[in-house]
Amino acid sequence: MQNLRMRVMRESDLAQVLALNTDAHPAVNTLTEDQMRTLVGWCDVALVALGRDGSVIAFLLSLGGGRPYESENYRWFEERGTRHQYIDRIVVGASARGTGVGRAMYESVYERARERGATEVTAEVNLRPLNERSIAFHEHLGFRKVAEQDTKDGTVRVALLTRPVGP
Repeated sequence: MQNLRMRVMRESDLAQVLALNTDAHPAVNTLTEDQMRTLVGWCDVALVALGRDGSVIAFLLSLGGGRPYESENYRWFEERGTRHQYIDRIVVGASARGTGVGRAMYESVYERARERGATEVTAEVNLRPLNERSIAFHEHLGFRKVAEQDTKDGTVRVALLTRPVGP
């Protein structure tokens, strides 16, 4: 793993996080600054990874159940009635891919899920448009597909994934 530092996201990171998020489209949906700020406010895990120069090279946003988040995918997991910790998005910039930063960020989510008494961690990946890298990443971490759904008025199809929290 290269020399990376991971920490809680700060307000001062927002511009870099938004730029990474926009660059990752269509793997993740784009957000305005206000939408991102609201989403981060609902998250109980909001992390960034910093490169050697201090720039944000990856970020992750995750929230527990019971939030007023209107995401079609989050709502789907909420309606299942299980205690879950939802990963809304992870974006790893090109310079950080293959370094293990994604796995490290997910470990923080698993820890938070255990603290909250959640039984599973949930996420989704795009099937249309296809996000092969994310599918492989989640399979490697032990996530399994429990359903598929069309979102964004039928323009996006996602696989809905779960992974037991475990000890």
